Amino acid sequence: MKLIKADNTEATTAGITDEMGDELARIGEMAKKYGVTLRTLRFYEDKGLLSPQRDGNTRLYTHREETRLKLILLGRKIGFSLRDVKQMLDLYEPAGSNVKQLRLTLDKSEKQLARLNKQRQAIDEAIGELNDVMKVVRTKLDEQRPMPVAANG
Repeated sequence: MKLIKADNTEATTAGITDEMGDELARIGEMAKKYGVTLRTLRFYEDKGLLSPQRDGNTRLYTHREETRLKLILLGRKIGFSLRDVKQMLDLYEPAGSNVKQLRLTLDKSEKQLARLNKQRQAIDEAIGELNDVMKVVRTKLDEQRPMPVAANG
C-alpha cells in the first residue's frame, strides 16, 4: 500500500520512498542498521559528511547517503580521520572518472597501511615483552610456594 504525501514522496508500509521510487531510511533505522548512535549521524551531518533529506524535522537517508555512511565507517575502522574521509568523499563526481579521488584514496591508504604495520610491530613487541614478564612472575611465584610435606607412614 502506497500513500502519496503532500511533498510527492510516497509512504509505504515498508518505509518512505522519494519521487524517483528510491527507498528512504529514517535516522533511527540507519543508526540501528549500522550500530551507531543518532548523535553520531547528526555529528557526521554537522561535519558535512552526510546530507540527508528533510521532511520537517525528520531526516531521510537516500541510498547515496547510506553508501557514504558505509564509507565513513570503513574509513574510521581503518584509522582515517574524518577530515581524510571527507576529502576523499568530496572528490567523488557521479559523472566523472574520479581519477583524482582514486589517487588521493590510494595515497592516504598507503600511508595508513604503513602506520598500521608500525603499530602491529609495536604491539607484537609489547606482547613478547609481556609474555616474558609473565614467565618471570610465574617462576617467582612457583619458588614462593611451600613444598608439600610428605606423609609419614
